[in-house]
Amino acid sequence: MNPRPTAPFDYASRRTFLKHAGLGCGSLALASLLQQEGLLSSAEAAAPRLMQPRAPHFAPRAKSVIWLFMPGSPSQVDTFDYKPELQKKDGMKLEGADPKTGFFTTSGNLLKSPFEFKQHGESGAWVSEVFPNLAEHVDDMAFLYSCYSRSNNHTPAMLEMNSGMFLQGRPCVGSWVTYGLGSENQNLPGFVVLHGAMPRGGSPIWSPGFLPKVFQPTAINGSNGTPISNLAPRSALQENQQRTQLDVLKKLNAQHQKLRPHEADLAARLESFELAYRMQSAAPEALDVNQETEATQQAYGVDQKETQLVARQCITARRLVERGVRFVQLYAGTNGGGGGVADVPWDGHSDIGGNHRIAAKSVDQPIGALLADLKARGMLDETLVIWGGEFGRTSDSQGSKGRDHNPHAFTMWMAGGGIKGGVQHGASDEFGYKAVENRVGVNDLHATILHLLGLNHEKLTYRFNGRDYRLTDVAGELIQPILA
Repeated sequence: MNPRPTAPFDYASRRTFLKHAGLGCGSLALASLLQQEGLLSSAEAAAPRLMQPRAPHFAPRAKSVIWLFMPGSPSQVDTFDYKPELQKKDGMKLEGADPKTGFFTTSGNLLKSPFEFKQHGESGAWVSEVFPNLAEHVDDMAFLYSCYSRSNNHTPAMLEMNSGMFLQGRPCVGSWVTYGLGSENQNLPGFVVLHGAMPRGGSPIWSPGFLPKVFQPTAINGSNGTPISNLAPRSALQENQQRTQLDVLKKLNAQHQKLRPHEADLAARLESFELAYRMQSAAPEALDVNQETEATQQAYGVDQKETQLVARQCITARRLVERGVRFVQLYAGTNGGGGGVADVPWDGHSDIGGNHRIAAKSVDQPIGALLADLKARGMLDETLVIWGGEFGRTSDSQGSKGRDHNPHAFTMWMAGGGIKGGVQHGASDEFGYKAVENRVGVNDLHATILHLLGLNHEKLTYRFNGRDYRLTDVAGELIQPILA
């Protein structure tokens, strides 16, 4: 039994006081640090801020990314990779097939492009007649003529283009970027996907995989009147009532998380509710294309049926990055119809000429206006713009006028944030069938994207199932010649 001390300066009492005072100060300091880092999980604390801005590994050249994804995949030899030999030898059989490598393994005769090509800009880049607006911007673009991938089916190829692997379960590049850098705008998502008709493969192609679910994108459907599902509150619910409900929910979730501190998705759940609440006021404004001037809307093509969908997507993408959204991936559609099903508008199996005229018409004016708009606003230097599909198309014919899938060669271009304009990198063979010079794989593309955002692709890792994973796995080289 220890009687209560009566002396005001009792040594035992002072030791006890100093012990508790010291621990108390340490606890306060720790709580402050945890709150700053967004890791404090208590009923009274704010929700964890997993999407708060984080410092890059080194000074970035780009602050945000707009990836213009062309589902179905444009034909490289009908868009940007001009092949005079293909035009000369139309209808002939390719020779020198090698079954082991897939080089020149074809089923039809050589098919010349139905489009006229011309050189443009000081760089002299060749551009098909289907892109009169994009042709005006070639000196801002770096063309990659030697891209290749590993699958000739849409869904696995799109998975590979987004995540580096053609199987489900790996995080896509947008999720990796927001995991590494967070978001500049805490009232909007860090990663947004804009789509019309759902592309082949659906939402798994932009999945966060094993990363915490807070890094998954917000998908915005541009083809109906409700861009974001389940965002608007019930009409009968007043704001103070909704806030009270969220506070109670946050308290319960925080108590649940306190017993499971290593469950990352619990923290993501806490943050997702709060983000959705903040988005109710911020998102409608950011997505309201009608706030743009009539001249701007007409420049993008909002007033034309053929270009309306992609025009709205491109304006929305610009408005989002303008407000601090880190990564926007836009899946360009054609408003349905025209040489292919709506979800794969560039898939010209039966008639490459008819298909590509319609698909190109839907994107040429909007994307040209996007580049011009970003440049006029001083945003292009800090916004990385990427254009391309999931693979290329064959040099020989499928049927009489179409082209089949071809992962051996395709063309992409990049512009803006840290890209050296007017560069023409790599080459495919004389018929555009296979990448042969300075070949660019998907890991190389991803490494370069991360580098321009200030992230070292070898250091951006996440531990899962006892292993440190990264977007580029064990590969990936920077595409140095295209860097400014």
